[in-house]
Amino acid sequence: MEQEYETIDLREIIFLLRNNAISIVASALVCALLGFLVTTFLITPQYEASATMIVNSQQNQSATNITNDMITTAKNLVTTYGIVVKSDTVLQQVIDQLNLDMTYEELQSKVAISAVDSTQVMRIAVQDANPAQAKAIVGKIVEIAPEIVRDAVEAGSVKVISDARVGDEPVSPNKMMNTAIAGLLGLALSVGAIFAKEMLNNTFKNDDDIQRHLGFTVLGVIPYVDMEAGT
Repeated sequence: MEQEYETIDLREIIFLLRNNAISIVASALVCALLGFLVTTFLITPQYEASATMIVNSQQNQSATNITNDMITTAKNLVTTYGIVVKSDTVLQQVIDQLNLDMTYEELQSKVAISAVDSTQVMRIAVQDANPAQAKAIVGKIVEIAPEIVRDAVEAGSVKVISDARVGDEPVSPNKMMNTAIAGLLGLALSVGAIFAKEMLNNTFKNDDDIQRHLGFTVLGVIPYVDMEAGT
C-alpha cells in the first residue's frame, strides 16, 4: 500500500505566521515581561568578591633563582592548591572564625578557584547575597590558606598578591539575558502552538484541500451570503 506524504508549502507557513503575528509577538512580550519580573523580584542577587595569590613551586623561592621549569610546575600546582583551599581544613576554619550560619558543603559551593590566564596566579572568588560577607569570606580564606598549603604541600607555597575586593554590582542574575531567553521561549512556544493547532485541524479550508486529500475534483463552490448585511 502506497503511503501518502503531505508536503509543506513554504507560502502556507509564511501566511500562517503572518496571520498570527500579533499573538506571536504578544506571547513573546508577555513571557519577556514575566522573565524580567521573576529575575527582579524572585531571584536573590549574588555579589562576588575575589582575591589573587601567586603559586610558587618552592617554599622559599626568591626572584633570583626562578627557572622556566619552576614556573611550569607552579602552574600545574594551581589545581592542587585549589583543592586544598576548598577543603574542610580551610573552609571549616573560615566558618568558625566568621561565625557563618552555613555548613562546609554550602560554603564550598560558593567558592570558585581558577588560574588567571593559565598562569601561576590563582584567583579565589566567592559569591554571596551579602557583599560584605562575600568579601569577609575571601579575606579569611587568603589569610588561612597559605600556612595550610605550606603544611599540606611541602614542595611549594602561595603568597597573596591582591586582597579581597567586592564588586558594586551583582554578578547574577543577568536581567537582560533572562528577559531575552524568556522572550525567545515565549516566541518558540507560541509558534509551536500555532503549528500544532494547524496540524490537528482536519477541516477543509478551500477546494485545494479537498482535491489534495480526497482526490475529488471540485465542480463548484456555493458562496456564503450574509442575509443580515443585505437587508
